[in-house]
Amino acid sequence: MPSENESEEAEEEKKVIIKTHLRDDCVLVPSSEDIEGLSSRGYGTLKDGDLMLTFYEALYLLSKGIIEVKDEKTDIVVTFEDLLGKCKSTDENSWIKYLIYRDLRSRGYVVREGFGIGTDFRFYERGEYGKETADYLVFGIQEGQPVLVEDLARILKHVQSLKKVLVLAVLNRRGEIVYYSLSQLTFE
Repeated sequence: MPSENESEEAEEEKKVIIKTHLRDDCVLVPSSEDIEGLSSRGYGTLKDGDLMLTFYEALYLLSKGIIEVKDEKTDIVVTFEDLLGKCKSTDENSWIKYLIYRDLRSRGYVVREGFGIGTDFRFYERGEYGKETADYLVFGIQEGQPVLVEDLARILKHVQSLKKVLVLAVLNRRGEIVYYSLSQLTFE
């Protein structure tokens, strides 16, 4: 009978790491059987038989040891820090977005890109991905970051016109994320 350590080692060997390629605008999962597993769990967007991961999706999967990222041009393995640097060069709020994405995923939600209109993400209730549309749209900010009330009101009005709930995700100074559900206050 194998010892506990041998069982853990055998389990570790069975873990398949998905090979991906870093591009200028995304991380590409080349067409393979790996795409179905990732796509069914709410990762990436299918395009021409390949799966395109956003940078924050790739950061999350890389941190979990699910994917390995190689630069498409140099074929050099990309570290978490390298990928984060690439993200920051395209979006200065990428670290905040990644932390919010990671937090929502760790709570069991399927998280997808927002609809534009100022929202960062949309997320689905547990077990609802692929069955229903997302009920929640997330607007992420860092504590102390100024936000115009007019901008927030405009985003809220648009989200409510879609019959969705706007969630304000605030990254506080201790690195914790606090969520607020926003609604419109009217006086009559």
